[in-house]
This record gives sequence, C-alpha cells and structure tokens, in this order.
Amino acid sequence: MYSEIMYDVADHIATITLNRPAQLNAFTNTMMRELIDAFDQVDADDDVRVVIVTGAGRGFCAGADLSGGGDTFKGGGSDVQTKVGVPRDGGGLVSLRIFECTKPVIGAINGAAVGVGATMTLPMDIRLASDAARFGFVFARRGIVPEACSSWFLPRVVGISQAAEWVYTGRVFGAAEAHGAGLVRSVHPADDLITVARSLATEIAANTAPVSVALSRQMLWRMLGASHPMEAHRVDSRGIKERGRSADSREGVMSFLEKRAPVFPDTVSAGLPDIFPDWEAPEFS
Repeated sequence: MYSEIMYDVADHIATITLNRPAQLNAFTNTMMRELIDAFDQVDADDDVRVVIVTGAGRGFCAGADLSGGGDTFKGGGSDVQTKVGVPRDGGGLVSLRIFECTKPVIGAINGAAVGVGATMTLPMDIRLASDAARFGFVFARRGIVPEACSSWFLPRVVGISQAAEWVYTGRVFGAAEAHGAGLVRSVHPADDLITVARSLATEIAANTAPVSVALSRQMLWRMLGASHPMEAHRVDSRGIKERGRSADSREGVMSFLEKRAPVFPDTVSAGLPDIFPDWEAPEFS
C-alpha cells in the first residue's frame, strides 16, 4: 500500500515506520503524502487507540532528501500549493496532521532525527529516544529556516532559550542532552525502545476511554494558545457536562466500583462533542 512508510495495527496500537533505511529515512513528498494518509487511517479506525511512529534501520529521519543538490529547496517546501501558487511546507502539512490526530502519538526515535526528522516529532505527545538517537535543528546551517510549525511547537516543548540555542547554532546533539532539556521523556537501549513504547501505548489503550483521550488531547494542545485560564475553565465545564452524561462515564464509574476492567462503548469515529464552540483553525493565506 505504501512505498516509503510501513503501517501496522496490532493490539489497538498503530505503528507507523518511516521506511527508507538506505537513505536514513530521508523525507520526501511521497513520504509526506503517505504519512498524512496513514494518520487519516488512524482517525477512521476505532480499533486504533494509540500510534507509535519510528524509523526502519539505523535512523529515524535524517531530514529532507538532499539528492537534488543545491536546488533542493529552490521550489519551496513541497509539491502542494495554495490557490495563489505558494508552496506549502511539507513538514508543516505532516505536523498539522499529527496535531489534529484524535489518538495519542508516541515517537520512538531510534536514530538520527535531524531537520524535519526532529521537527515532525514535536506535535507527538510523548517522545522516547534510543541511546543512539541524535537530534539537530540544522536549518540555519543549510541556509533556510525552521519548518514544520516548529517555531510554534519547539519553544512550548523546551522553552524559548533552549529552542533558540538549538536553532541558532544548528548543532547536532545526543539523546542525553535531549532528555535533560525535556525534548524526550526517556532514553533507552536501542533493543528496548519499541518494547517500552508499546508498554506505554498499551497502558493507554487498555485503561482509558478513547473519546475522553481524544478530547483531552485537544484540550491540552489547544489551551497552549489560550490567553487566560478562564478559556480552559469554559472548555473543562463543557467537557465535564458532555462526558459526565455519556455511557463511557457510567462504565468508568461502574467498572471501578465492581473492580473489573472497563469496556468503554463510545467511539471516536461517531464524532466528538463540540466543547470548543469558538475554535476555528486558521486557513493558509
């Protein structure tokens, strides 16, 4: 089905694997389109509760494919253009699609994550790294600027000063530094990385209501841009009202009282309650 990624679902976990190992999974327009399609599948499939994204071979993603030489970035970010002919940044299209995903996304960063290979992980909810992983926001060293919405995500993940240092120097750094700065949650031996990621994904999939997780994901990310805690209070109040009268809420309480595993009946594909009546995603212009 795909030529540059692999997609697999088992035990309620979708695993998306970047699959150009001979090129350290360098990013192309084909990979961009396939990643977006894979996340469309994730959202449409109620059997999927959690997503893991990783790379085949030694690398996670070594950045944009530079086989085009000095003209690699001449045409803009992708082959997707607006109505007025402005090329859309391909990494940004992927990051925005991950941001809109209704399922939690775990990055299992197994090797080099440079350029778009680093920035595409920022809208993922939790990032785990192999001790062989290396990171780099190398854009200034290539004569371009950060992409994939990373000027929004990166300072929110690690703070403005750390983001500025990594972006201005463009240096490549190891997993220990990434962990110390909060870019990754934890660092693991390479052979253990996927096992740890699947254990975390299973904890989510086995114990939580998918609709509640989907709404919670929207709440956490969208409230990063709120100007006052009252905005969160409004959303929280709507969410508690909607979820409190749901079949999931009854099941969550009764399973706890009856000391059994929950079986939540509500599905994400049936639609999420609108607890963000004022939310409107900006259009590209």
